[in-house]
Order: sequence, then C-alpha cells, then structure tokens
Amino acid sequence: MPLLTVSSLAKAYAAPVLSGIDLTLNAGEVLALTGENGAGKSTLSKIIAGLVTADAGEMQLGGKAYRPASRRDAEAAGVRMVMQELGLIGTLSVAENLLLTELPARAGFIDREELHRRAAEQLRRVGLTHLDPAVTVDRLGIGHQQMVEIARGLLGNSRILILDEPTAMLTDQEIMHLFEQIAALKATGVAIVYISHRLDELRRIADRIAVLRDGKLVTVRPAQGFEHDDIVQAMVGREVAQHRDRERRAAGLETLRIQQFSRGTQVRNVDLRLHAGEIFGLAGLVGSGRTELLRLIFAADSRDGGSLYLNATDSPVELRSPVDAVAQGIGLLTEDRKSQGLFLTQPLRTNITIANLARLNTTGWIRQNEEAGIVQRWFERLRIRARDAEQHVAELSGGNQQKVLFARWLERDCNVLLLDEPTRGVDVGARDDIYAELDRLAAAGKTLLMVSSDLRELMAMCDRIGVMSAGSLVQVFERGQWSEQALLDAAFAAHRGEHSGDDNSNNGTLHAA
Repeated sequence: MPLLTVSSLAKAYAAPVLSGIDLTLNAGEVLALTGENGAGKSTLSKIIAGLVTADAGEMQLGGKAYRPASRRDAEAAGVRMVMQELGLIGTLSVAENLLLTELPARAGFIDREELHRRAAEQLRRVGLTHLDPAVTVDRLGIGHQQMVEIARGLLGNSRILILDEPTAMLTDQEIMHLFEQIAALKATGVAIVYISHRLDELRRIADRIAVLRDGKLVTVRPAQGFEHDDIVQAMVGREVAQHRDRERRAAGLETLRIQQFSRGTQVRNVDLRLHAGEIFGLAGLVGSGRTELLRLIFAADSRDGGSLYLNATDSPVELRSPVDAVAQGIGLLTEDRKSQGLFLTQPLRTNITIANLARLNTTGWIRQNEEAGIVQRWFERLRIRARDAEQHVAELSGGNQQKVLFARWLERDCNVLLLDEPTRGVDVGARDDIYAELDRLAAAGKTLLMVSSDLRELMAMCDRIGVMSAGSLVQVFERGQWSEQALLDAAFAAHRGEHSGDDNSNNGTLHAA
C-alpha cells in the first residue's frame, strides 16, 4: 500500500492552479517533482503539508483519510515541509530558530547550554559543524541560512519530508551532506518529495520523477532512463535552445571601466573594462567578492578606493547612490529578489514600471493605458504566468518573480546591466526565456556583467569570463580559451597553499558540467 495517495486533487484561485492530480508516494522512496515555474509544484506540496486547502479531491495517508487543516495538523501526522522561502527570524540565534517551539528550560529560564548542545547536534546532521549555534541568523550568508532551514525541517519524526528547491543556494559540500541525510532518511522508511529545477540532480537523487505542466500531471516515470532532454520536453512542451558552441560576439566601444575598486578584504584593487555588445561573466567561490563588486559598481555599498569611468571618457564619474547609477544608465538585478529587489505587497504593474515612472508621469498622473500596455508587452515577451497585472508579486512562483524583476530593468533600457545569479531558482523554460533576452540585449549593443555559480551557464552565454578569488580578479578568459578545470583552478588561486582552518571559502558553489 502506498504511504500517500492523492486522488483528483484540484485547486484554483482566479484560475485553475491544479487540475485532477492523481499521485502515489511510497515509504522509503524519493519522488522528484518538477515542472516550469507556476506549473503547480509548490501548491501541490503545500496542500500535502497542510498550508493550503484543496478545492476538490482527497488524500489518504497510511490508508486513512488525510485532510490537514493546518501545518501543525500535517506535522502531527508526520508530514513536514522545508519551504523554498526562508522562514527564519534574523534577530534570533541559530539555536533559537532551530528549537523555537521546544526551547529547553531549567528553573523557568532557557537552558542555554542544553539549547546549544541540541542545536549543535542538529547542525552536525547537515554538515554545519563549524557554525556557532549562538550566532544570530542575520549574520549568516543566504546559503547557510538555507541549511539552517533544512536542519529545522529534519527535526522530529517524519513519515513524509517535502523539500522545495533545497539546493538552490547551497555549496557542493552542503549538497553532499544533504544527500547523505536523504539517503539515511530513506533507509528508515521516510518518503521524500523533492522539488528542484536541477534536472541532473533529480536523476541523481530520485527513484521516480513526476512532471507537472500547467497544473496537470504530465507523466510519472522511473528516474533511471528518464533522460535530460525528455524531462525538458515534458516540462515545457517545446524544444529549448542549448546555446552550445556559439561564436564570440564582436565587442563594441568601451562602456564601463573601473580601476582599483576596493572595499576592505571583500574587493581588492579590481580593474575591469566592459564593452558594448558583450556579456562578461564573473565566476568564483562563495565569498570571492563577486556580489560585492556588483554592489560597488551600482553604488549600493561605499568603496574604500577606486575610480569608475563611463563611455570611454577620461573623467571619472562619482556615483553616490543607486539613484545616481540608474540615472547614468546602470541597472542591477539583485541576487536576493525578495528583500532587495521586489515590492512583494505591490502588484506586478508597479514592480515592472517603478524604475521608469518618470516616462509615464509627465502631468502629475500616471498614464494608465500606456502603463497597461507596457505590462502586457512584458507578460507576453517573458511569458510571465500571473492572473493579471494587479496580482501581488508575493503570490507568484519564484521564477515568475524573477521575470518581473527582469522586466523592470528591461523596461528601463539600461546601457549597462549587472546581473547577479539571474537564473537562480528558475526552471529550464524560464531560463531559456531569460537567455533569449540576454542575447537580444547584447545584439542591441548593451553591456552585461553576469555573476553565476553555474559554470555551464557562464560558458554557454558569455564572451569573456573573469574569475574572482578572495576579493581579487585573478584571471580573465576569452571565449575559446577557457575550460571547466581552468576556471576552477583560477577560483581556488588565492586559497592554494593556505591552511583553511575555520575558513569555509573553499566550499565552492561553482557547478561544473
């Protein structure tokens, strides 16, 4: 008998999100759930985890009717979910976040020693032996925050564990520890629902793969023999470009030059020249300074030294804030779209047009018909899946949120666009749409500076790749000169021969083919 049976499950908001889902889950197996952003993966998982109530259909858990009214109901039945969006409290310590609902007490006070002992034990399960349980969460990088979220999800006895995009922000070493925990849980009979867009990862970890498209279950097949291209075809219903063996784009005039850019130990005396019509990639390990360099260029952080020049001029430009950067034609698609990019409680319309309101507001009033036309154009061009322009961005899937943020900067028509992990957390179809826009921008003479932890992405899309290591730009490769090994060797350049000790900077996030 299957551990979980889902029959004719359906859910609709303004439009159907799930329709007629029939699915089984067996004890001790990993069922991978994939599909494009907005296909219904998270909604299905949230119904199973008690976070959303289905409109129709039924579920059985262990042969008995199962209809959780809340997350607490589901967890009481042994069903737990680690969500893609972090739910940690930044001002509390790691230990307090892990054990918030069961803080150990002695004589009416929190037993800090026992709290930290239990937390350290739980952190060891996910490979975070070096992490201090007493440190506050807001001092951690986003990858470590994700691991703390996963560690919290592994607490207690589970019959079913749902992992929603668990590796999107993890290093290779952290992923390895997570996979070891999944194998251990499988051995005890725990069933895993594993949601991810990393198709090679699915075939590595899953027993079966279920594919959703437009709210319907397209297929469920054994992972073995379910090839990459077949999964993609099932997900998107169309062919997706591979972007292999492209020629180097012709570099135009110099559009941006930085000299001796520095900020503490994060960015050390970086010199870089960018040209019109090219995509320049930045590779490197966690903490190498890639994101920090983009933020310095955008004037989101203040620098200790260095000069910035635009359009091959000899006079440096002083950017005091992101407002100055945008005014000079520079845009930044941030790595953290939730806290630094989007206005989650505002409609899509506002999020797309906010960087360009001056063009819509010449009389003191926004020209609503023109605004509606702009939003509709980006809906169609980027294939944004949403109810309408008034839907709040917080209600969208992660990939569609990324497209909304991307649309904002495309509408602004920046000459220089800084892209920090532009395809993180998006599916293969959405990634293809974003790649097409990057190609179009480069062909139009725009300058793109792109940070990515995926070497395959950089090698497919970029004309040059610079490698950051410990805050320095150590090497720049031309298309045709690089290899995966050469890029990885350069990324470790500043660490080679040094004792790592408590420094975890060698836990790279570079993903090679």
